[in-house]
Amino acid sequence: MKTANKSPQHSSASSFIEKYQAALVSQDTMLCIGLDPDPSRFPPSLTGHGGAIYAFCRAIVDATADLVCAFKPQIAYFASAHAETQLENLISYIHEQYPHIPVILDAKRGDIGSTATHYAMEAFERYQADAITVNPYMGFDSIEPYLAYADKGVFVLCRTSNPGGSDIQFLEVQDEKTQKFIPLYAKVAQMASQQWNANGQIGLVVGATFPEEISRVRTIVGKMPLLIPGIGAQGGDILATVQAGKGENLLINSSRAILYASSDTNFASEARRVAIETRNSIREAVKVYLG
Repeated sequence: MKTANKSPQHSSASSFIEKYQAALVSQDTMLCIGLDPDPSRFPPSLTGHGGAIYAFCRAIVDATADLVCAFKPQIAYFASAHAETQLENLISYIHEQYPHIPVILDAKRGDIGSTATHYAMEAFERYQADAITVNPYMGFDSIEPYLAYADKGVFVLCRTSNPGGSDIQFLEVQDEKTQKFIPLYAKVAQMASQQWNANGQIGLVVGATFPEEISRVRTIVGKMPLLIPGIGAQGGDILATVQAGKGENLLINSSRAILYASSDTNFASEARRVAIETRNSIREAVKVYLG
């Protein structure tokens, strides 16, 4: 089993954080596009195509690559369609054609011991992702195998965008330092930023649907990257998100609103149009925040 202080041999020239920070500057955008391919929503021209998922996602990538700071393929959409090989090919394509854009594998893994080690191998060795999303609610030993890849990013679920997230994430636990009770998501933010982040490659997932919680997490973790789903189809407010995140080190994710802007042959150009609108809205929100 790999340990957190030993980096596997399969490492890149730069870390995830370095690649992400460079993309923020060169692309001048905080937009992250989630790649959640649903064949039932593809245009008729792609139906019956053996590689339809790859073709759809590649078209989206080509149409929007100059507008994003990251792409985030959601593994379940590929696995449920027996399209894992298409996912491998897609990530390889992004690395070859747009090597400056990091790829975050949205997998939300959360297991322990040797199983977590194999999930880490899957993400970083099989798929060659630059970062992964993980579920921390089984504790540090479920996170540690990913940290063995010292140059890879690990986004820890903290305050998720779904309404049911409050069932667990709002349970109160005691802060050892202050002896006061705080919500569990705040405790996760503390541990991720203060105890777990030895490699400096950890970020947190906080939903745009809860800007007050974004603000609280930002106060706890400082300038750590925040991956923020929940705008677009889920209705999160961009200005409130940017203000709560203090206008920096944000990856503001949109998936369905961009991917399925059209169900016709112009799906890629329409995806680009909505992506431009979203990117520009984020830019305007940053200008408002900065005054």
